[in-house]
Amino acid sequence: MKTSDPIDATRLSLALNELRLPAIKVVWPDFAATADKEGWPAARFLATLTEHEMAERARRRIERHLDEARLPLGKTLDTFDFDAVPMISRAQVTALAAGDAWLEKGANLLLFGPPGGGKSHLAAALGLALVENGWRVLFARTTDLVQKLQTARRDLQLEAAIARLDKYHLLILDDLAYVTKDQAETSVLFELISARYERRSLLITANQPFAEWGKIFPDQAMTLATVDRLVHHATIFEMNVESYRRRAALERKRGPGRPPSRATIKASS
Repeated sequence: MKTSDPIDATRLSLALNELRLPAIKVVWPDFAATADKEGWPAARFLATLTEHEMAERARRRIERHLDEARLPLGKTLDTFDFDAVPMISRAQVTALAAGDAWLEKGANLLLFGPPGGGKSHLAAALGLALVENGWRVLFARTTDLVQKLQTARRDLQLEAAIARLDKYHLLILDDLAYVTKDQAETSVLFELISARYERRSLLITANQPFAEWGKIFPDQAMTLATVDRLVHHATIFEMNVESYRRRAALERKRGPGRPPSRATIKASS
């Protein structure tokens, strides 16, 4: 084809479909017009098209991963009240949100504290930031996931079910403490933790400290083994603050015109 020959737009569109380049298919006429008008070299025109395609693929990939992550809506690092949880460093959380320093190593993050202290919010917000940074995340209430794994075990599919979770760089288990003290339930949870040990990361929120995990795992040996695997490569946040929900309720009751209260942390002696 001579350089002066007109471009067969229909044929080009079909070719871009065949090559699975939908973004280039949409934008190439406008970019081509700009390139002709401004006298772009062919290499610049081609680079511009490919960069646009790559950016669109990244955007669509993040959208898919956000959809599969099942994160609670509205929980972001921007809306997390770091002032109310002074023992949590914004800089440290920002570093964790990048992911590469710990997810590549299969390290864990453990959040402890009373109900309403912001554990689930922080976990979900970190999950969102990690997805936006290219990682795959799944957020699940521990009881719900345990029930699914129990069903898989009854169907002789537990190993396959745990293997399918491997596609997630981070598995967020929210409210670990609400797993009932039942051997069948805690055993599948232990198998999940063991399967991900030093391979894939876990983020766990729990109300009880490790000393009270005997209430979760009825078998002492299983309790010790679980804790050992979780803490071997882990960052632990102790979020022992007043409940967000209780504080908000008190402020509503107090009414307007008074300064909002903040959680206070007693200094250790």
